[in-house]
Amino acid sequence: MRAPYQVLVFPYCRNDKNIEFAIFHRSDADWWQAISGGGEDGETIIESAKREAWEEGGISKASSYIKLDTVNSIPAEEFADSVHWGENVYVINENCYGVEILNKQLILSDEHTEYKWMSYDDAISCLKWDGNKIALWELNKRLSKVI
Repeated sequence: MRAPYQVLVFPYCRNDKNIEFAIFHRSDADWWQAISGGGEDGETIIESAKREAWEEGGISKASSYIKLDTVNSIPAEEFADSVHWGENVYVINENCYGVEILNKQLILSDEHTEYKWMSYDDAISCLKWDGNKIALWELNKRLSKVI
């Protein structure tokens, strides 16, 4: 059964002068987003993030992850499994991460039709969800300090 939380993962690749972010086009809707999904019972949140990144992008679980401060809220009723979470669970947290990719090669699952590597400005303009935009903003700020 799905655990009552969500994860969001932005792959990124950097070189000496710039950072690029991967965003994904949904196969069941016409929008762009980060890798996302629910936790499974018994997983920690970071284990869920690594599993989702592996399932949706072929990203190694040994990759370097950054835990973001951004935690978005999603109405529990958006998820079919919410009937199992109890009548007092109204909102679940979406825990956000960045993951460094060295070769920019991803392997898509059936959840997405394509992915694109983009600059921050281009990626932010394509994303549908405000929570994705906030997480990407934070990740870009954190990474920009390092370059």
